[in-house]
Amino acid sequence: MAGFGKLRVAVIGAGGAGLCAARHLLSRPDTFAPPVVYEITKNIGGTWVYEERVGCYDNGLPIHSSMYRDLRTNIPKEVMSFPDFPFAKHLPSFVHHTEVRKYLEQYCDHFRLWDHIKFGNSVASVTPVDVKGGWNGLAWNVTSNDGLDHSKSTTERFDAVMVCNGHFYDSYIPAIPGLEKFKGTLMHSHDYRSAEPLAGKSVVLLGAGLSGLDIAMELSSVNAKVILSHGQRPLTCPLPPGVQQAPPVTSVLDDGSLEFKDGERAKPEVFLFCTGYNFTFPFLDEKVGVKVQEHLVWPLYKFLIPPAYPSLFIVGICRAICPFPHFHIQSQFVLSVLDGSFPLPSREDMENDIELDIAARRARGIATRHILKLDSEQWAYNDELARLGGFQPLPSYWSNLYESNKVFRARDMLNYKTYNYTVLENMDWKVHNLHGQQLQKPLAVKKQIFL
Repeated sequence: MAGFGKLRVAVIGAGGAGLCAARHLLSRPDTFAPPVVYEITKNIGGTWVYEERVGCYDNGLPIHSSMYRDLRTNIPKEVMSFPDFPFAKHLPSFVHHTEVRKYLEQYCDHFRLWDHIKFGNSVASVTPVDVKGGWNGLAWNVTSNDGLDHSKSTTERFDAVMVCNGHFYDSYIPAIPGLEKFKGTLMHSHDYRSAEPLAGKSVVLLGAGLSGLDIAMELSSVNAKVILSHGQRPLTCPLPPGVQQAPPVTSVLDDGSLEFKDGERAKPEVFLFCTGYNFTFPFLDEKVGVKVQEHLVWPLYKFLIPPAYPSLFIVGICRAICPFPHFHIQSQFVLSVLDGSFPLPSREDMENDIELDIAARRARGIATRHILKLDSEQWAYNDELARLGGFQPLPSYWSNLYESNKVFRARDMLNYKTYNYTVLENMDWKVHNLHGQQLQKPLAVKKQIFL
């Protein structure tokens, strides 16, 4: 029963973040009862589970996976892994997505997580309850639907909830005036699986994030004519054949052609959005007050905790981060909050901290929609959580290797995934190219300060 003895924690989602949360909860049987992990599908792995179909499953539930057939990681396995569970040594640094899924299954085996996962359970509601003697005077009712048609409803009570439901499935399509006039094929990268169906076609691909660049390279290999439309500074590295850059699409004209910011026009057969995803927490009770506005989830202390309901944790929403190590740090910080080793500030102090943090970011010219995009600031964020929670930070080479890979990627988008990294005994590292030549480390890689 929640509120007595050991703390009961519900974990929503059995992707990388949810599995990591469960692993750490299980490592502390003195304080925590075994967790209950709710997973809507029949598999662990979340975004790493490839599903050839798009749209909906036979039971009408939407297909969550955005994985495409030939994806290989864009982060070397040496820093992509959970720090306490390395990838197999024989694998190359940049692995195919099937290896990541296998790795997460091995993580489940190693830490004995399988028995704690309720597969085929969709969480319908997460509601706070005032409980005398509960953790911070609170408990949570979690209602889930089970069965093939998800008709069987069950409610369980918990002391805390870790929300790990991922954020790569609800496609974000920007509002482009006249979009309904486009006469070709309109699609989002969520429904992209392989390049062959687009072979030889003319494609305008909107967005030059990592998936946009990756998909542009795949399309080039099947002789598609690709216009990579984006609002960043023009890429200076060599582009694959048949790929050219253009500024953002600003409107669709009456004849169905796309107009770019510079006034140029194109009439492609395919308009492909690589524009990212929306955050969505449909099960969270409205009174919890967690809002999503312009791709910012707030108010959350340390991007994790709503000050009014501090036994709810929204894990893994930061973007442009190294995901598994980030979950590893966040999960341990959550445990340090729940076991009392990090006493939370008052609600008012947490709210002030959030306001000051967001104001400082805006003052540095960061748009609201990019506040959760930590990028190089993730290392100081991770270190701060480790310091506050009193646990082991990430090894010092982690940030340097990760940031160096970003430099190599920007220099040579076409070949950086052929490089192989080695972590040395003394916590240093080296990197070789395909021909076995050792490469010089980039000089300009240093930590940024987390304000």
